Amino acid sequence: QVQLAESGGGLVQAGGSLRLSCAASGRTFYLYAMGWFRQAPGKEREFVGRIQWNGGTTYLGNSVKSRFVISRDIAKNTMYLQMNSLKPEDTAVYYCASVGRQGGQYDNWGQGTQVTVSS
Repeated sequence: QVQLAESGGGLVQAGGSLRLSCAASGRTFYLYAMGWFRQAPGKEREFVGRIQWNGGTTYLGNSVKSRFVISRDIAKNTMYLQMNSLKPEDTAVYYCASVGRQGGQYDNWGQGTQVTVSS
């Protein structure tokens, strides 16, 4: 089992930046990939991006790929989401999740952190 804890959310003006962190603990040697998701009120959960843990390959969703960057620090077992040029439509609860093996599902989730972008 891997435990995940997000931090770094908050209130920011449109055009500003925030960096979210997701710290993993527990059986971190099982990490294959980690991802970011978000959910706005009344909307379905949306995939934001993911990073392969060992290789560092990243993939970002179309709505954010020109503005967000995913990275990780293996020594700290922490994944980051650098969010730039934030827009009001980025307002959501952001969750991190982990995948334990190639082809596996996201089977561990954090509690989420609120990001609010004011116009």
